[in-house]
Amino acid sequence: MNELLTIGRFARLTGLSVGALRHYDELDLLRPARIDPSSGYRLYRRDQLETARSIVRLRDLEVPLETIRELLATDDPVRQRELLRDHRTRIEARTSRLQRVLHVLGQLNATEATPMTSPATTADLDPATRRKLAADLFNHVWTLLETENRTPEQDDEMLHAAHASRYHWGEVGEGVNLARGEWQCARVYAVLGRAEPALWHARRCLAINEANGIADFDIAAACEAMARAYLAAGDLAEVAAWKARATAALEGIADPDDREIIEGDLATLP
Repeated sequence: MNELLTIGRFARLTGLSVGALRHYDELDLLRPARIDPSSGYRLYRRDQLETARSIVRLRDLEVPLETIRELLATDDPVRQRELLRDHRTRIEARTSRLQRVLHVLGQLNATEATPMTSPATTADLDPATRRKLAADLFNHVWTLLETENRTPEQDDEMLHAAHASRYHWGEVGEGVNLARGEWQCARVYAVLGRAEPALWHARRCLAINEANGIADFDIAAACEAMARAYLAAGDLAEVAAWKARATAALEGIADPDDREIIEGDLATLP
């Protein structure tokens, strides 16, 4: 057991979400090393980290999951280059189509008398790009949280990335995304020992969950965030009260992997 990683820890070390890991398990792309028969928790070996990180890199390059499966299944470098070459050909074809679309749009803008709207800025991001930025920044914050002996510059980077992730979710996300963004901001501030903003974001997390009727994992996480924020403030009575609420909320978490994540977080509180 000491050599195995829980799904929550494995997710944080690889930048993959717990949901993605479950999906890859179902697709037989990345199976857990073991599933605990009593709790149902998925457990992974440390030597699976590099495979998971390879999947992250390939997905960032928009490689289809079926191609990734074949890449991971073969040790033949010739076949691997062939698969990547085929993917590059598809990307080049799509790029060519988009260039034609841009050319036609340019001609339409040049010939129509309709005045142009205000010019695009770097803030004019499409929803898919914003969602990817929000998720990538969220995962990057976890990587920094897991980094030992962070520098002051990395602390700054972690804080700004958490707020940037929450900002982009605020543009395109749903209530659950906003609440989780607030939760991560609360965690970062608590880790940095800054009680006042940690409490602010923990309360926002709880309020958003309650306003949107979000329960299960997220309510337990919000209570854990409140307990951790009060720990940063040195108020042990409130820590105990909110830890008790989070522990009670564990009963409402349907998925054992989600429950394990909260249990792990609560175990680090006094």
